[in-house]
Amino acid sequence: MTSEGLRIPCLEFSGVELGKKEGSEEWREMSKKVRDACESHGCFIMVYDDKVSKGLRDDMFLCMKEVFDLPEETKKKYISSKPYRGYNSECPFIPLSQSFGIDDAPLPQTSQAFTNLMWPQGNPTFCETLNSMSSKLLDLSLEVLKMIVEGYGLPKEYSSEIQELQSCSNFRLMKYKVGQNSEVCETGLLPHTDKSALTILCEFQVEGLEVLTKSNQWVPVKIPQEGFVVIVGDVLKAWSNGRLHSATHRVMMKEGKERYSIALFGVPKEETKIEVPAELVEDNIHPLRYRPFTYGDYFKYFVSTLHHNALDVFAGVS
Repeated sequence: MTSEGLRIPCLEFSGVELGKKEGSEEWREMSKKVRDACESHGCFIMVYDDKVSKGLRDDMFLCMKEVFDLPEETKKKYISSKPYRGYNSECPFIPLSQSFGIDDAPLPQTSQAFTNLMWPQGNPTFCETLNSMSSKLLDLSLEVLKMIVEGYGLPKEYSSEIQELQSCSNFRLMKYKVGQNSEVCETGLLPHTDKSALTILCEFQVEGLEVLTKSNQWVPVKIPQEGFVVIVGDVLKAWSNGRLHSATHRVMMKEGKERYSIALFGVPKEETKIEVPAELVEDNIHPLRYRPFTYGDYFKYFVSTLHHNALDVFAGVS
């Protein structure tokens, strides 16, 4: 495969006016590009500075440094019974990382509760920035889902159905520290697929994200300063009958510098049923690949096994 073929697709959204011109020719054309990128690579770079200003992005990363600089005993107050939520600092799956996983951060009361826990005296700038950034990324994610429905030419009623696949969200703040030997490339995040419907991710200055292509080659992802990476997760792969590719990815620490990134994971409620639309099943070309299942059952299975191929093992049609 040529180096050109290994590049992650980069889609310029600024002229599409998401949320304003849904159904326009520009919107439909972009929908096809989104579908194609999600099928071929399982991810794409979204450039859309109209939605998230540089100022907001810079403020978010400044706020992240502020929260990660808090005393360890303060950060450990943020706990959750759910896996990959709360504060994590000693996880073998993410050996060089500290992270906060905040469920439903776009809800004002959630952002406020998290802020009050970290700063009992209050920190309105952090609270407002957290809520605004997570809300805007959730909006972008919902627009991408609508485009996928349009890209497949599905009836409009599927737009509301597919949005149920991320009726909840997990907003994750991540800091990757430098390894013991800064001159050696080390794994900051082990290879995996996301268990979400869609993930939208951006980073601050230091690169490190890599995606595994279908030809089994690792490709560094260079995210423009005004860009995001959109990654297909297992939920959307199952819903699309395997047409959309759930991209395996990892983080490699190469630059000898701390790395900060944020991600919005769109996930269904636990009781949500994941079922392939009949329109995406064709007996000869696209036979049914996944049986219906509830998201909660699948996620519990993955957590109990940590099987890399959990979706096919759990819900695959043999």
